[in-house]
Amino acid sequence: MRRVCFQLQVRPDRIDEYRRRHAEVWPEMLEALHAAGWHNYSLFLRPDGLLIGYLEPASLEADPLKDIQARMAVTDVNRRWQAEMAELFEDLDGAPDEGFLELEEIFHLEDQLAAHREAAGTSTAQTTAHETRARGESN
Repeated sequence: MRRVCFQLQVRPDRIDEYRRRHAEVWPEMLEALHAAGWHNYSLFLRPDGLLIGYLEPASLEADPLKDIQARMAVTDVNRRWQAEMAELFEDLDGAPDEGFLELEEIFHLEDQLAAHREAAGTSTAQTTAHETRARGESN
């Protein structure tokens, strides 16, 4: 599964409005995102307006992010949502869902642990039992 992280910049004077709108996302928008494959989708906001988004696109396409963006682009609810949200962002050319900067993933704990354990010939069950004993827990 691919993981995607992106950033945008919310206008500092519009942060409260951005928060309010995301506390009350339209139910049809929530359903459209889910249906388009925006799974495990979260947004994180710094006090200065730096917005970080994370999702795990449910798509088997070569570029799953572009695929799920295209699925949303054809929905009326997404067009309406993006039009309303655009005014809240800085340095945006187009709709918010088209203007974010995708960040490169350089580390994922589970991937590296799995690779290390495979190379060492240690099964997950063996490692978990060892970790449990090391913490002093009983089985």
